[in-house]
Amino acid sequence: MASTLDVEAKYDLITRRLQEVLGGDSIKAILAEGRPPKAYWGTAPTGRPHIGYFVALTKIADFLRAGVEVKILLADVHAFLDNLKAPLELVAHRTKYYEFILRTVFTSLGIPTSKLIFVQGSDYQLTREYNLDNYRLCATVTEHDAKKAGAEVVKQVESPLISGLLYPGLQALDEQYLGVDFQFGGVDQRKIFTFAELYLPRLGYAKRAHLMNPMVPGLMGGKMSSSDPDSKIDFLDPPEAVKRKIKKAFCEEGNITENGLLAFTKAVLIPISQLRIERRRGETGVDSEEGQGAIGDQSPFVDDDAPEGTVFTIRREGKFGGPPSHYKDYQELEDDFSAKKIHPGDLKTAVNKAIDSLLAPIRTAFAESPEWQKIEKLAYPDPNAKTEPKKKKEKVYHPPPPGKGKNAQVTTASAESSEPPPPISENAQPGAAGEL
Repeated sequence: MASTLDVEAKYDLITRRLQEVLGGDSIKAILAEGRPPKAYWGTAPTGRPHIGYFVALTKIADFLRAGVEVKILLADVHAFLDNLKAPLELVAHRTKYYEFILRTVFTSLGIPTSKLIFVQGSDYQLTREYNLDNYRLCATVTEHDAKKAGAEVVKQVESPLISGLLYPGLQALDEQYLGVDFQFGGVDQRKIFTFAELYLPRLGYAKRAHLMNPMVPGLMGGKMSSSDPDSKIDFLDPPEAVKRKIKKAFCEEGNITENGLLAFTKAVLIPISQLRIERRRGETGVDSEEGQGAIGDQSPFVDDDAPEGTVFTIRREGKFGGPPSHYKDYQELEDDFSAKKIHPGDLKTAVNKAIDSLLAPIRTAFAESPEWQKIEKLAYPDPNAKTEPKKKKEKVYHPPPPGKGKNAQVTTASAESSEPPPPISENAQPGAAGEL
């Protein structure tokens, strides 16, 4: 049995910075038993992953520090069902692309991938047992509940497909077939999580806990979406593209609502900075491998001469200049921005610099991997690429057989048959050879 202090410390680590936790008592009970909780985080390989993924991937470092066994689900079947965002012929390539990028991002964050278990959904979602359970679920779930559960995740269209109704049930079954104690995801999946809590026990399976991280708004203030190139930054975007998108980002002076840059600083930059500061102090919990083999600059986003406890620094540049501002937590930064003590231009410069630092090792890893580059082209073919016109088949002359064709000579037999028949002999008798 674990001590109460150990249980509370690990539970606080598992749940810090989350927006909501459902079923937290079950996690505490598992920790009290002294066994490691098991969890999974899943993603459907559809559009290109963007930097909003940093929120979930950074949080996984906390899970490992607390001794949680983490599985990463590459939900290829879900990707196909999600309103045909990824047709079957692209799903396999996109699944490989996602694994490439996720492993690289984890490594750039200093999170050891050796402790992560990558699972492809189709490896078990196409089995007889899984499909029988899916049919059992379909015979239990109402259309209303299925539609309600997927409302925030499945794309809503005028003529919805049946696949959208299947999506929540399959995600619920994943908890059972992956053998986990809790599922981790964005707060946008809350309805699917409560759906799983309601229906899995009806199939005789245990109810799992659910942990939810906040959603980061896009650069223009709305949802960060793979389908809107100006709302998000791709992991492989070059520096000039990052700079252009941040320059266009909505960041009104003093406005702290719907501010994508402030939200990203809160959900990604400050947590990563804290992660690196804690690692320097040796505060990595039971994860003794954290930081080993990390790629890229692992410095926190603070000045070298920043006061102790600083997690984020903003420099003042331009003609007005001034001393840098050092912050010990996000709330201090938000208060200063709200009071117009921080200019939007200075915030944009600080965020731009931090994002470039995060993306640099990922871009380098991609540039050095011909296999990844090949997969990227197959997974996301250029829609504007010109296809080579089909070559016309060359006509090959085949001479006609003897006696055929326009200039064929009349044969001897034909010539003979064209002559008039010989006269009938006066002595010819009926029935004899030569009778006409």
